[in-house]
Amino acid sequence: MSNSIFALNNINMLRFLIAILFFTCSTQFALATEDWGRTGHRATGEIAEKHLSKKAKKAIDKLLQGASLALVSNYGDAIKSDSAYRKYGPWHYVNFPFNSTYEATEKSEKGDLYVAINSCVSVLKDKNATQEEKVFYLKMLIHFMGDLHQPLHVGLAEDKGGNDFQVRWFNKGTNLHTVWDSKMLDSYKMSYTELAKNTTQLSKKELKTIQQGTVKDWMYESRALCKTIYATTQVGDKLGYRYMYDYVDIARMQLQKGGIRLAVLLNEIFA
Repeated sequence: MSNSIFALNNINMLRFLIAILFFTCSTQFALATEDWGRTGHRATGEIAEKHLSKKAKKAIDKLLQGASLALVSNYGDAIKSDSAYRKYGPWHYVNFPFNSTYEATEKSEKGDLYVAINSCVSVLKDKNATQEEKVFYLKMLIHFMGDLHQPLHVGLAEDKGGNDFQVRWFNKGTNLHTVWDSKMLDSYKMSYTELAKNTTQLSKKELKTIQQGTVKDWMYESRALCKTIYATTQVGDKLGYRYMYDYVDIARMQLQKGGIRLAVLLNEIFA
């Protein structure tokens, strides 16, 4: 009898451990697929590689030990599963009312996406920063520049950047933020390398125009797009092929702009 009880206890313990492992893995996967999804962030990193100067490429290769920008682009989401990095959660977005401005809005003590990008740049330029710090903030900068060009990351606090804005995507319940994070790009059925390779052909003038401006200018550009999205989408809308037709090329251009502008910052940092 005692052997049977012992065996039963072992089975129950094994089931418990498997359940914990499954929950942990599921949580990590869910957290790692936010903010442009894995595909979008990798595409942004891949595009940025094409616009790096030789000096920046050399410095980055040394810091990342040869890893590509695409490979580390989702690091900012992956660490969300570790409570030690919880303080960086608010750095993935910036919210302020449509009828106001970032400057006129009370700032969070925990920081925001605009603060995050400037903080990363500051550390990477700091001659006294350690190698470990520079690697960490380089990975975070790569991720945050992707976030900056996902328009719902420059959104509204009241609906958590569209996370509480309920819609249907091809008749399945979801929210507006998720549509822009991953649903639309996933439905487009392109890998990150295909997205990076099939970018819009830009003239020298068009490229220069995208490269111009500051982080704040780029933030307001995403904000303007966010306003357009809200003006053309209602809670409960059934989104599908028409929405793809209207917005998927805009989403692709946001990935391209994010990559080009990430390279602008990296080239300036490592000049």
